[in-house]
Amino acid sequence: MANNLSDYAEAKILDHSVGKTSWTMPTIYVALYTTAPTDSTAGTEVSGGAYARVATTGATWSAASAGANANAADIVFPEATASWGVVTAVALLDASTAGNIVWYGTLTASKTVDSGDTVRFVAGDLTLSLN
Repeated sequence: MANNLSDYAEAKILDHSVGKTSWTMPTIYVALYTTAPTDSTAGTEVSGGAYARVATTGATWSAASAGANANAADIVFPEATASWGVVTAVALLDASTAGNIVWYGTLTASKTVDSGDTVRFVAGDLTLSLN
């Protein structure tokens, strides 16, 4: 997810970095999408079939180094109880439902998620980077 900060996150970081306002560190939730979000559009998030965003903590992520960090622990979604469709993208949001997209990106390979499947991002799979 190189350089894929949402417009929302870019404004928060810019304002915070110059002392305009503070940005309280959010709990980050990982979400799956069948249509990828962009800087300013929401995309189409998976729904139904026991789908739920996965909450992360600071311990879930590695410390930033050389302009990048990644998930340091596996991120595991609940088992699908119905088809979730073809998952093409992932995003990090600041709420368990609704909320604001912070980071987003497309998957290197789309994945059809059927009933009984479990989506897992093993440690190192989700990389965030800035130039």
